[in-house]
Amino acid sequence: MPGIVHVVDDDTSFRTAIERRLKQAGYEVETYSSAQHLLDRPPGVERPGCILLDVKMPGLNGLELQDRLSQLGSILPIVFVTGYSDIPTTVRAIKAGAEDFLTKPASSEQLIGAIERALARCEAQRSQRSKLDSIVFHLATLTPRERQVFDLIVRGKINKQIAAELGTTERTVKAHRHEVMEKMQVRSLAELVSSAERLGLLDRSVNLGG
Repeated sequence: MPGIVHVVDDDTSFRTAIERRLKQAGYEVETYSSAQHLLDRPPGVERPGCILLDVKMPGLNGLELQDRLSQLGSILPIVFVTGYSDIPTTVRAIKAGAEDFLTKPASSEQLIGAIERALARCEAQRSQRSKLDSIVFHLATLTPRERQVFDLIVRGKINKQIAAELGTTERTVKAHRHEVMEKMQVRSLAELVSSAERLGLLDRSVNLGG
């Protein structure tokens, strides 16, 4: 399935030319005449995509749109393509996470290379987000007691300590532990701890019970 390239540029002739060039290269293309136009119908990430963005535009400029998308939690990588590049602008864009900064007229080789890198990064981030969603889903299936056991396991507590802390038997803790591993779909303690780390739970769980 081809990636989607979202082209944001106030220059109509540039949008038309770049859309034709990218479609010939096999990409799906959406065009926007302004930053606000894109914000009015923000693109999803059902499949890999990236944004080809001009810097100087009426209304919100490219850097401001980059900031706004970051605030909205967008994971779509941005490739800037501009006729007016200067070092401070380039540095700011790259520091804020831009995939690349190209000067018009960019060669097809430069353009396609930057888009391919951006699409690969988007795919990697989509995969990470999907894994995270899966962990959150599995965590929600734990009962309150299983969740307590989970929090204590990832803090490095052994069954005997967990039993003492929860006022139950080691046998019961073992049963809960088995359920936790099954429901979280992990096969080892290391995997379970990794899941907790991904969710940012470890720092909080360290403080449980003092």
